[in-house]
Amino acid sequence: MTFTNPSAAEIKALLARAKTIAVVGLSPDPDRPSYSVALYMQRQGYRIVPVRPGGGALLGEPSYERLADIPFPVDIVDVFRASAHVAAHVGELLALPGKPALWLQEGVIDEAAAAKAQAAGHLVVMDRCVLKEHRRLRSPAPRRGPGPGGP
Repeated sequence: MTFTNPSAAEIKALLARAKTIAVVGLSPDPDRPSYSVALYMQRQGYRIVPVRPGGGALLGEPSYERLADIPFPVDIVDVFRASAHVAAHVGELLALPGKPALWLQEGVIDEAAAAKAQAAGHLVVMDRCVLKEHRRLRSPAPRRGPGPGGP
């Protein structure tokens, strides 16, 4: 069976309802994609929760060694690690409270792990960039003031 990503409507709904994103593999290096993507999402109003070894803080948030160490629920687990590590993170995901979505960034592909998360009831997006999807699917900004021909 081949993995199929959720529809654009499902991804848009996920991004609309999500408030907290755990970013697994968030780098402190501003030149790394994980940092720039997390910063963008933070600026869009999402709470970013860094998950990486070594502790400390990133983007003004404390980091956690493992997903299990986060003391509150998250809505999306966004993985920026090599595909070989995905299965272990899915194991952690399955132990989290609620049913956070699993988001595997561009180039992060593990169909077996994705299927395992889906079978447990988690929404899974694979080989897609959350920043690009957010930009592509967001609603246009509301118009301000009168339109053409208005007062």
